[in-house]
Order: sequence, then structure tokens, then C-alpha cells
Amino acid sequence: MNSSALSRRSFLNRSGTAAAIFSAPRFNILARNYADEFSNHPNEVIRRARSLGLSILKPSKKEIERGLEIHRESLVFDSYGFAPRCAIDGKRMAQLLQQNPTEVEIQDLREDMGMTHCVTNEVERKEFQQAWEAAGVTCIFQNAGEEGQAPMRLIKRLARFTYLTDMMKDFIIKAATPDEVEGAHKAGKRALYLTGNGVPLTQDWISVPDELRYIRIFYQLGIRMMHMTYNRRNMIGDGCAEPANAGLSDFGKTVVKELNRVGVIADIAHSGWQTSLETAQTSERPMVASHSTCAALYKHIRSKPDNVIKSIADTGGYLGVCCIPSFLGGNGDIAVMMKHIDHIKTKFGADHVAIGTDVAYQSRNASAQRKLAGSRPRFRKQWRSLWPVGSLVPKPHASISMSWTNWPLFTIGMVQMGYSDSDIRKILGGNVMRVSRAVLEEAR
Repeated sequence: MNSSALSRRSFLNRSGTAAAIFSAPRFNILARNYADEFSNHPNEVIRRARSLGLSILKPSKKEIERGLEIHRESLVFDSYGFAPRCAIDGKRMAQLLQQNPTEVEIQDLREDMGMTHCVTNEVERKEFQQAWEAAGVTCIFQNAGEEGQAPMRLIKRLARFTYLTDMMKDFIIKAATPDEVEGAHKAGKRALYLTGNGVPLTQDWISVPDELRYIRIFYQLGIRMMHMTYNRRNMIGDGCAEPANAGLSDFGKTVVKELNRVGVIADIAHSGWQTSLETAQTSERPMVASHSTCAALYKHIRSKPDNVIKSIADTGGYLGVCCIPSFLGGNGDIAVMMKHIDHIKTKFGADHVAIGTDVAYQSRNASAQRKLAGSRPRFRKQWRSLWPVGSLVPKPHASISMSWTNWPLFTIGMVQMGYSDSDIRKILGGNVMRVSRAVLEEAR
């Protein structure tokens, strides 16, 4: 067995049961003994997350230092995630609540402020920037479209992130090409590369070309990746929560071909296994599961079995391992996440794995501002069938270990597993850049 394999085995053995130790004294020891500057971050939320992650991974000082060095030098690209979320303006929300608003009005204002409050509020702006800097992330494949397919619904988040990047160009840009992402990295800036949570369809069903026309329109607006489905069935295919698992429809095949033609990545993260397999078989361009897990390690509706992962790899694409404990299985912590990364790398190669966190940093002011806003009115119970019962189970400690600002620890974990610098850089962002370039260039 080579040294890398020995290192990987050692890491996987020693980190598998570490989630039980969550104590302040141990964190203090780690902070004193390992990479003091990294462990003693001035933001207590970031510091706590780092301490927990370190207590689980148990890296040596040398592994920490090497991991941080690679992370600083690398273009880090979250294959699916969210920019740091701001606190709402509690006074503004309180004013709205006095006007007997609808649930839609409340949700729209909450989401708008969560995404854009850093533009107008200096405190939120500083924390927004601090979170980016702590994570060491260059670019996020940013969720910029609500779950669904109606064009006007999808455009809301797209508008908000366009506004954010228009107003904070000195810090963050909306990238339209991988070259712009690379330019942001060289300039020390951050970038958003946009994805939609659905393929925009009018569902007027006048003709197939008529239904497909908004794919190009949203591409022109900056969307570079689209979900084929979101959990449940649509006219394209079955989502991951559909027990029938019926696969891709004939119309769905035309959607894949149009995505290929226009230059948009097909994403099957929320699709059923048969839909995922058939999308890969239909696509002539690299396609992805941007934020998912491995069913071989833990079977969940949001995981993908090995035959699906192989089909993704055969297109030249990747699976982005997410940071959702419920999808990872076991303790669901950072050590388990590393095992999912290692499964894909070992079985399919380093070219076919990325990290798509599917999580966001939340402003420390969020709780206080919610209290300031006051209680919200009661509405009907939300329709929850998009998420079957039991598919999302909170595991706070595990979630904290994989906080978005813990990105440098993902790199440290790969150093522990004996990965080469080249393979680590592929997983950190190189694979997302390669696929993004390939889909755009081949379409042109």
C-alpha cells in the first residue's frame, strides 16, 4: 500500500467517531497548540466552527499549515452554495407586519434583505466580507433562482444577486465566464457564477421550441447551470423524492439538448436516480450533480448510486459533495463528508469530485433583528411534500463542523488523506472551472 493510501486509511480510522467530543476546554487546547491565528478568529461564530472541525479531524500542526497554504493559493469554487446571508432590518420588517401583509410579501422582504442588506448597512457589509475572507472562497455557483419553473418566480433571486454585485463591484462581481472568475481570483476579489433551481418554462405548451425559449433568455441574464427537477416530478422528469423513479421524459430529452446547445450545465442534484442516469446518457456535454452525496456510503433521496456517478463521470462531469448532515449519514459531520469525497476520488478519479456546500454563513445579528421585528402572523401550514418526512433531520454539531467558513478545513482534511496538491486543487475548484469552460466553449 502506498503512503497516500496509508495516510487516507489512518485519517478515516481516527476521525470516524470524533463527533462526540464537543467541549470548550478541548477547543482551547487545539487553539493554543495548532495554528493560533487560524483557530483564534475574532468572530466567535467562525472560531467555534473551526474549533469543532479541528476537534473532529485532529490534524497535526504540519497538516494544518500545509492545508492553509494550499487553500490560500488555490482558486476555490463552491460547486453549489449561497453567499453569506445578512440579518434583516428588524424595524423595516416590523413596519411591514403592521400593514397586514400576505405571506408572500413577508417572505419576499425577508429574502431580499437577507441577500442585499450588506449593500446599504455597513455592519452587515463588514460581516459579509469577513465571512468570505474566512472561507477563502473565490467563487460560489450561487443559487439565483427559486425552486420551480415559472420565469417570473425564477427571476427574483437573479435580480437580487445582480443588484448585490452591481453595487459592490469593488469586492464581488457577477461572473459570466470562467475567465472572469479567474480574473477575480487574481485581483483578490470574490465572484458569483449563477445557477437556477429550475429550467424556466412558461408551460403554455404552444410548441416545444416555445417552451424552451426562456433557457437562452436566462442564459443571457447570466444563468450558467439549471436543475432538471426539484425533488418532485415535473414535465422534464422525476425528482429524487418521487417513489416511482420514472426517469426523463421525451420532453426532458429535448431540454437536455437545448441546455447543451445554449451552453448551460444540466444539474441533476435534486433529480431521481433514473432521471439522473438518463440525463447523463442524453447529454453531449459534461453535466453534474452539483450538491449531493454517495448512496454507496449512505442511501438517501439526495444521494447518487455508483452507476449514476459513473455516468456523470463519463460525460466529464463531477459530483459536488454537500455539507448537509442528513444526506451524509452516520454522525453527518466533516469527517463523514471527507469519506464521501474519498469514495468518489478512489472509485472514479479526482477529476470527478467537487464540493458543493449547499450551506450559508448567517450574520450574527440575525437573531436580534428578528426579535426587533416582532412576531409574524400565523399562516396556513406550508405545503411540505417537496421534502418527504424524515429526509431532513437537524444535527447542529455536525452542521457547525461543516460551516461555510470552514472551507479551509476541507483542504486540511484532503491533506490528511494524502491527496496530491494537484488533486486537491481540482477538487477545490479546478473541476468546476474545467466543466464550466467546456460547456460554454463547446456550445459556441
